[in-house]
Amino acid sequence: MLRHEFRPGRAVAGLVMLGLAAGYAADAAGAWEVPWTFFLPLFFGGLWLAATVTWAAYMLRRRRAARKASAENSGAPASTSGSHAIR
Repeated sequence: MLRHEFRPGRAVAGLVMLGLAAGYAADAAGAWEVPWTFFLPLFFGGLWLAATVTWAAYMLRRRRAARKASAENSGAPASTSGSHAIR
């Protein structure tokens, strides 16, 4: 049993931030020479990717809930009046 729900957007954001931290550490250690502006597109691209994954997960969860609700309520409503009533 899960202790909490899995949030893929947060996982993606965390992985991107860990990658950026590794890049900064490599630059600080002198193992990699890049300008600091190199990290800005990676940062904003990672945030965009995390937001997109979060949106996609939300849409899938919403669609799954609607499908489940539809399957539980598959019977037609009983009509007691009108031209479609069974006599």
